[in-house]
Amino acid sequence: MLYPIILKLESRPCLVVGGGKVAERKVNSLVDAGAKVAVISPMITENIQKWVDQGTVRYQGRGYQEGDAAGYFLVVAATDLQEVNDLVTRDCNQRNILINTVDNPEGSNFYVPATIRRGDLQIAISTGGASPAVARRIRQSLEVQFGEEYGEFLTLMARLREQVLREVPCPVRRKAIFDSLADADLLELIKCGEEKRLKERVAQCLSSSLD
Repeated sequence: MLYPIILKLESRPCLVVGGGKVAERKVNSLVDAGAKVAVISPMITENIQKWVDQGTVRYQGRGYQEGDAAGYFLVVAATDLQEVNDLVTRDCNQRNILINTVDNPEGSNFYVPATIRRGDLQIAISTGGASPAVARRIRQSLEVQFGEEYGEFLTLMARLREQVLREVPCPVRRKAIFDSLADADLLELIKCGEEKRLKERVAQCLSSSLD
């Protein structure tokens, strides 16, 4: 049985072996997570080159050599050469390094789920490596269901939570306010661009819960 685990990759050294489109997606995900990303590959895509030029990604323009994985927290093997991916996998397993081998679940000790990000909201979809294509299709469906308004909604809720925790000492009243805000259809008002009604509804929730 697989259990979802969230790794904090901020400032962690991570390596992507490969420079094609698949590697590009992995690099992009790691950069978004705040990791310190390095790429080893004889060739790289234009986007990876752009990140290298910006100083976001370190790059070694050569093939992978035994021992290159040493010192990294996490490694992704994303080449189209099975023998190279196998070498990277063996290297990581010998050093107890987290390794994800693209299109080879048996060669991986962790999986990278398809992810939707809407501000602080993250939804991860994983098929346990059985079918990344299916995971992508589910992600595309959920992207329609969970629009950009969710990011704005959670930003608002986080701000209100800080305000309530700061100004309301009573735990019972705090809970009443949080429940009222959660049930107030604020998300729909944000989606419809009803800023005035949104402010009124928030003020109503805060005042009625404090009565």
